[in-house]
Amino acid sequence: MNVNKVIIHTDGAARGNPGPAAIGIIIKDEKGNLLARISRCIGVTTNNQAEYQAIITALEKAISLSGRQVVLKSDSELVVKQINGQYKIKNTGLRALYQRVVQLIGSLESFSVSYIPREQNAVADALANKALDNI
Repeated sequence: MNVNKVIIHTDGAARGNPGPAAIGIIIKDEKGNLLARISRCIGVTTNNQAEYQAIITALEKAISLSGRQVVLKSDSELVVKQINGQYKIKNTGLRALYQRVVQLIGSLESFSVSYIPREQNAVADALANKALDNI
C-alpha cells in the first residue's frame, strides 16, 4: 500500500493512574478511507504514558504504510503541547516516550499534531475503552 498523507486519531486510557492501560488508534488517508484500526492493551501505566504510547504506535504504523505526511489529532492537551514545544517535559517517565515521538517525526516529510475535544475523538476513545473492557 502506498499512501502519502494520513490523518490519525489517537487515544490512550488508564483505569487508575497508574492502572491497566490501552490505546485506540484510527488511521485514514486524506480521502477518509480507513487504513488501520488499533485497539490494544499495553499493561499497567499512567494515562499520559498511554497517550504517548498511542501516538508512538500510530506513527510507527503510519510509517509502515508509507505515510510521509502526518496530521495527528489527540484529546490529550498535555501531550499535544509537549510535542509542540509549548510545555516542558518534567516527568521523567514521559521523557523517553517524547524522545521516541521526536525520532519518528524526524523520518516524516511533514507532521502536525493538534488538540481536539474528546467528543471529536470518540472512535479512538471507544477503541481504547473496548480493549480495557476485555481485560
